[in-house]
Amino acid sequence: MSTSAERPLDGVVVADFSRILAGPLATMILGDLGANVIKVERPRIGDETRRWGPPWSAGTSTYYQGLNRNKRSIALELDDPDDAETAMRLARTADVLVENFRPGTMARWGLSYGDVSARNPTLVYCSISGFGSDESGASLPGYDLLAQAMGGMMSITGPTGGPPSKAGVALIDKITGLYAATGILAALHHASTTGEGQHIEVALIDTALAALLNVGSGFLNAGVDGGLHGNRHPSIAPYQTYRASDRDFVLAVGSDRQWQMACALIDRPDLSADPGFATNTNRVANIDRLEEELEKTLTTRPASEWVAMFRGAGIPAGPVNAVSDAFAFAAEIGREAVVETPSASYMFRSTRSPIRMSDTPPAVRMAPPALGEHTAEILAWLNKDAPDDTGQG
Repeated sequence: MSTSAERPLDGVVVADFSRILAGPLATMILGDLGANVIKVERPRIGDETRRWGPPWSAGTSTYYQGLNRNKRSIALELDDPDDAETAMRLARTADVLVENFRPGTMARWGLSYGDVSARNPTLVYCSISGFGSDESGASLPGYDLLAQAMGGMMSITGPTGGPPSKAGVALIDKITGLYAATGILAALHHASTTGEGQHIEVALIDTALAALLNVGSGFLNAGVDGGLHGNRHPSIAPYQTYRASDRDFVLAVGSDRQWQMACALIDRPDLSADPGFATNTNRVANIDRLEEELEKTLTTRPASEWVAMFRGAGIPAGPVNAVSDAFAFAAEIGREAVVETPSASYMFRSTRSPIRMSDTPPAVRMAPPALGEHTAEILAWLNKDAPDDTGQG
């Protein structure tokens, strides 16, 4: 059960009772950084995302594969007293426990923070919920789609005048996983210096509000309730997609100086001289007319030519890539974004961690586990190395 000595979280044991997305993402990040992550799953059922396909690869969903590398799987039926005791032994051995069941579920199994911390006072225990553990929100199901809708994200996503839209990925779940991992790392540092563990709670609704960022600040400090802007920016122009002769591309002009440069590049001095476009504030106020005027020129040439021209002048621009194009572009600029990891039955391909560290970089050491693949190994390790019931062994 050892982990690489070349990773920053070497020796940290994570008991992962989470499923779906936010929790597994947080624990995968810890696993990438070297932690020994033990994924606890129900026999015959496992993490629900194992069946969330298509697409499929090697007999399981690619959804599950994308969130569960660098983990070992143990199958435990927590409604069974013997398996619940095994889970407690794991929790008492762990440095971190992550769970995202509905509030009260872990307590039913005798695995609440109070239950476990009484036997493992240095434990960092992270609970991820949809709408918090208070009675008024605890009964609400924690799905990303609901969080995007009820947390305000959908009200600002979608074309102007159109219906509200969700993001193309489970954005709130993903940001919640990142916040959870950040909180866990901070609590681990605190525990290492004080010997005291603590309980962390991260809720999707809180993440959704935090993720509103400038839009949330606009409401809190100026009373502006946001709205649908499509691919436009509510405070910067031009900063959106534009039609070229063959495809869409993005132009992001961040200053009045860049605006003057852009007008010169596309040979439209009339736009730079127009008082309605002289400042960013004016351009935002006249955004419809600005788009119409720009596209009169931009639709005359292919996107690749405009992108090359703008980039050459230091003005941010780029094509709207398909996923395949995005990976190809990353390879083109030398980012080495794809990692191949052999497993017993197939070659697992995944996206490299975006955390690039000079001395102790993250690594993909193990492909996502089959359900219960490491049960015997983990039980043997617990029986040999885990504390006894008194906490003295």
